[in-house]
Amino acid sequence: MALPKLVITDIDGVWTDGGMYYDDTNQEFKKFNTSDSVGVLFLNYLEVPLLIMTGEDTQIVQRRADKLKITDVYLGVKNKLELTKKICQERSISLSEIAFIGDDINDLQLLTNVGFSAAPYNAPEYIKDKVDLVLHKKGGDGAFREFVEHLVSEYSSIEVMLQKYTEEKNMNQ
Repeated sequence: MALPKLVITDIDGVWTDGGMYYDDTNQEFKKFNTSDSVGVLFLNYLEVPLLIMTGEDTQIVQRRADKLKITDVYLGVKNKLELTKKICQERSISLSEIAFIGDDINDLQLLTNVGFSAAPYNAPEYIKDKVDLVLHKKGGDGAFREFVEHLVSEYSSIEVMLQKYTEEKNMNQ
């Protein structure tokens, strides 16, 4: 398996526990696991672009993406496979050169058409049966990071990523 030319991630149920939380003023909240940001960092070190694609249309996701400097964000997506095909055309890549992590029925078409697919441990069985990798972590519990660490282990090593992190921190002091 070659290094993917693009990584696509769902958000709800992958970066979050899938819950939707509201306060008494109807303000919506989502809980993100900060360890997933290391996955973003590792993809940057590998120079693999990351794209967020979610069916939800909420500024909470955009704010998290902005904080992590993720510029390719697609909110309110109804058909992830069709959008991904368009993105492939624009970038001159094929579906087989994409790695995707998703967790539910709206991800299924894309999960079964990309080069490498994964789902969190708590995804439904009918999703887990269709992916290349079922993670040990649940959505919202570092599943995205585990997914990226698996990709890293295929093409590099965690030690190389840690060395890059150390070098980056030393340069920024």
